[in-house]
Amino acid sequence: MTSIPELLQALVYQGWGAPLSFALGTLWGSFFNVCILRIPADQSIVTDSSRCPKCLRGLRWYMNIPILSYAWLRGKCAYCEEKISIQYPIVEAISGCMFLWLFHRFGWNGQFLAYGLFCSLLLVISVIDLYHQIIPDELSLSGLVLGLLVSVALKDIRWLDSVLGVVAGGGIFLAVAYGYEKVSGREGLGGGDIKLLAMIGAWLGLHSILLVIVVSSFLGALVGVTLMFFQRKNFKMAIPFGPFLAVGAFVYLFWGHELQLLLIPNYGIE
Repeated sequence: MTSIPELLQALVYQGWGAPLSFALGTLWGSFFNVCILRIPADQSIVTDSSRCPKCLRGLRWYMNIPILSYAWLRGKCAYCEEKISIQYPIVEAISGCMFLWLFHRFGWNGQFLAYGLFCSLLLVISVIDLYHQIIPDELSLSGLVLGLLVSVALKDIRWLDSVLGVVAGGGIFLAVAYGYEKVSGREGLGGGDIKLLAMIGAWLGLHSILLVIVVSSFLGALVGVTLMFFQRKNFKMAIPFGPFLAVGAFVYLFWGHELQLLLIPNYGIE
């Protein structure tokens, strides 16, 4: 009898890899929405079935098909007809595109599965940070441990490079946060951002840290200045930095080597 992994592998060889990876991503994206809603509220993400966040009635399977159910229900709950946040199909679509890109980059293998987990953590963390300006320790710290384990299992980077990535990522942001607070008298970077960069270092290694910081800082400054201009805010406006760190990690994962060669022409040549 053919197992599910063997069946999926056969479909990949027949040219179904791209749509399968996108579909898999949207399915996980539906679960990510559950995590985004429940983790900050300290609710279980495994014991309770999917339900409307307004009337709390359980959803039938055909009301929970990623992207399609939202369109079919016209963005409303089938029971109470309250509007459903556009976040749900957006997260599902982003997750689908993310898994599609991972398949294009790595193929259907252990790297696809491992980095799919990494990118999934970044996506959930980013949306939670946007809504609540917090990065739950259960996501960042568990992600850090998983990154160290993956470095041993996959050997994409040396385990020592992974450990140094944790130390450098967490250490640099810890020093910046401490210095900023001493100079300005108020908190700049939160502890969640420090742990998130340490997690990124565990997955991507020491050499990723500088590029991730540069990309995230540039994007953060660009968005911050734009918001201050249009919303007439001052420089003390709080902007969650986790999503920018996540984008920096995505950029390094997919284009890090090319960017390092562009910035440092002799990079990687001994």
